[in-house]
Amino acid sequence: MVTTVQDSSAQVVRGPATTAPPPEPRRRKGPASRRDDTWVAWLLVAPAILGFGVFFAYPMLRGIYLSFTEFHILTPPVWTGLANIHELINDGRFWHSLGVTAYFVVLSVVLGVGVSLVTAVVLHRLGVSTTVRGLMILPFLISGVVTALVWTWMLDPQLGIVNQLITRVTGEPVMFFGSDAWAVPTLAALNVWKTMGYNAVLIFAGLQTIPASIYEAGRIDGASEWQMFRSLTLPLLRPILVMVVILNVISATQVFDIVQVSTKGGPADASLVLQMYIYDKAFGQFDFGYAATMSLALFLLLVTVTFTQLRMARAGESDTN
Repeated sequence: MVTTVQDSSAQVVRGPATTAPPPEPRRRKGPASRRDDTWVAWLLVAPAILGFGVFFAYPMLRGIYLSFTEFHILTPPVWTGLANIHELINDGRFWHSLGVTAYFVVLSVVLGVGVSLVTAVVLHRLGVSTTVRGLMILPFLISGVVTALVWTWMLDPQLGIVNQLITRVTGEPVMFFGSDAWAVPTLAALNVWKTMGYNAVLIFAGLQTIPASIYEAGRIDGASEWQMFRSLTLPLLRPILVMVVILNVISATQVFDIVQVSTKGGPADASLVLQMYIYDKAFGQFDFGYAATMSLALFLLLVTVTFTQLRMARAGESDTN
């Protein structure tokens, strides 16, 4: 029996190919999915916003408003326009206190930054331990009131240990806080003693960022220590030095505690810094409107000085190339 296998020549009609559906793309979490977490973020930020508004924004706006008013503590403020500014321009005591403040700032910044820079360079060369650097910053942690009290006792013309040593050498004591010539320099020396360690630590941190290979190349070229300090260290430290100078200018301009405790602006207004004059106007004479005007003038002066220093010193640049 012969079996014939017929090859089917019929055309097979095929339908569309059936393939597995592609996987759905993973949905990214958008703003809608994070909407439930928004209240948590606001809850965490709320204390900072509240503190900023209550302790900074509102007092600043309130002070700006009061600077254009006549306001005594027992009467509501009365709008006077530019009357306080006109009084400020013609106030000789204000300009005197501003001059005393400028004198104090120059002494504090020049001596403070200079001593701190030398100290930081010596520490960097000797490679002292962190314990020594920690001890150096201790005076900065002491409050200004305590600093002024201790140094007032030590510099007392009759019982102070410093004046006792001076009397043995010269035969007479020095009126550090009671002399017109010595009052401001003595206050500046106290401020330098208090801030020197902190400034030195900041400059020391900047020195550690300078590669040692730069100094090695300088030694190979035959440069002395002074030449490397002048031509290498100072240019490379420009950003740190500008920051230290600006911080010291702001801090010295706002000095109040050591003056209030030691001299109270005397003798005969010789150490009457601007903060002391503002304090006397506000809480001594209860003229809060005029005190607010002087505070606003001091704020604008600090902003102007700070931006001028940043532009002139090129704070964001260093000669690293």
